[in-house]
Amino acid sequence: MKRAVPVLLLTIAGLVPLWRYEPQAETTTVAAATEAPPDSADSGGSTATGRVVAGQVQETRYGQVQVQLTYEGDRITAVTMLKQPSSAPTRQAVPVLVEETLEAQSAEVDSVSGATTTSAAYVRSLQSAIDSAE
Repeated sequence: MKRAVPVLLLTIAGLVPLWRYEPQAETTTVAAATEAPPDSADSGGSTATGRVVAGQVQETRYGQVQVQLTYEGDRITAVTMLKQPSSAPTRQAVPVLVEETLEAQSAEVDSVSGATTTSAAYVRSLQSAIDSAE
């Protein structure tokens, strides 16, 4: 019985870091099935549905972020993430950021709590895409 308590405490102390461990964030590439990304990061192209413009790749400590916009006339009709970190906060933040972009029709979107770094990189890539579309 004297050994049971220290063994139990040391076992718990050894398992806590394993439970808290988060693997290194990888960058995933996401693209719409019907749209091919342009050849360079800030070039524009055209599709049957409108003009496609990609923003510059933004580096974060969690991975790369790159936004692609589809325009019909002067209106942003679709936002596609070409590159994004594969972390849970990013996966939750991207739909919110895309929705706000489509509503605002500009890069003036609020940062998403819990994904502040990704939100800032998203806004920089979004602004570069908007600038290159003009």
